[in-house]
Amino acid sequence: MLAAGGLSATDGGLLAAVVILLAVSALLALAETGLVRTSKARARALVEQRRRGAKSLLRLVEDPEQQFLAPVLLLVLICQLVSATLVGLVANRLFGTLGVVVGLAFEVVFIFVLAEAVPKQWAVREADRAALLTAPLVSTLVALPPIRLVSAMLIGLARLVTPHRGRRLPDVTESELLALADVAAAEDVIEHEERDLISSIIEFGDTIVREVMAPRPDIVAVEASAPAGEVLEKAITAGLSRIPVYSGTVDDIVGIAYTRDLMRAVRASGESSPVGGLCRLAHYVPETKRVAPLLREMQGEQYHLAVVVDEYGGTAGIVTLEDLIEELVGEIADEFDTEEATIEPLGENRWRVAARMPVDEVNELLGTELPIDDWDTIGGLLLHLRGQVPVEGDRLRVGELVLLAERVQGRRVRTVRIERLAAPDADGTPASLGRAREA
Repeated sequence: MLAAGGLSATDGGLLAAVVILLAVSALLALAETGLVRTSKARARALVEQRRRGAKSLLRLVEDPEQQFLAPVLLLVLICQLVSATLVGLVANRLFGTLGVVVGLAFEVVFIFVLAEAVPKQWAVREADRAALLTAPLVSTLVALPPIRLVSAMLIGLARLVTPHRGRRLPDVTESELLALADVAAAEDVIEHEERDLISSIIEFGDTIVREVMAPRPDIVAVEASAPAGEVLEKAITAGLSRIPVYSGTVDDIVGIAYTRDLMRAVRASGESSPVGGLCRLAHYVPETKRVAPLLREMQGEQYHLAVVVDEYGGTAGIVTLEDLIEELVGEIADEFDTEEATIEPLGENRWRVAARMPVDEVNELLGTELPIDDWDTIGGLLLHLRGQVPVEGDRLRVGELVLLAERVQGRRVRTVRIERLAAPDADGTPASLGRAREA
């Protein structure tokens, strides 16, 4: 032993133990950050890439709370407390009370810098490498019975203090997926078209049939007693391969006539055959049905058109397989489509919008904040705000926007002109601006 105040062999051994403990603490801090920053999806991707340590990583991140979080935090705490205690003992023996203060400063700086900040910062920058590097070691440590037993007891104690309530939140939400897609598109990891497709797929699950169907006024349908030749001519003129057949009124659609069936019938028995005897079974869906299961249903049962019924059993519209696919990939135009553009710029802060366009799409494309409620379309919003069927030239103000009923046919609004003003009303509530007819 050295004389009092000198560094003895025992002190040297204690300081060596401190260095080892700080190294282990740094390694565990690296593991904690790397593992916590790794999602299950990322771990599965690393397994598919056959990265070394990926299988151990996936097992750990499947349930962080149960698998590694508590044991790793416990070991980090033990390493840091023991190293701090040993430094204090050595400093007190060598320098007395002043040594304790010096030792405390040493512990704060070295533990924070070397055992916390440096490894965690590296793990933030290199999350994959940190997680893959430490996953096998952590898997081995947490499998040791003493560590598992102590950490399980501490987890149980923590749950008594803060009891667990409610269901567990998902690891990834829709908003996070969209945010990830935005970041990936901004960094050129994916194309902007791919980002739009991801957004469409996510929104597809929340869309209902009423939002994508062709409404009742747009239905081209025929009476069951109509001759096949006349119906065939009507279908060809409209560019339709299928046409609904009703009995009495459109609320009683009894089947769907296929143009190929009509052509066979005309060739076989002439043009006078009633179309009611040639139509096929119609499929009916409620207007509140979600489009994702409807798409799977259409694929499974192999039909391309369904009649949409409202809550009273009346016909609300029709929906086709093309309507559902367009909800995912955008408008699909063919040689028979002659519809006008849904949004047409008219100058600075002025647009012409088809009244059938959904309000949320207008908000997204124009950066507006039009209200969304029981109505789906711009025309529905205008009807709600007006309180009655508008006539051409009716204007309504909504915040900083003015909506003008530009074209109205009968009781149906066809196009709406939107104009952004300099500033909204003080109270921000819709205010009728009366009627003004514009060219």
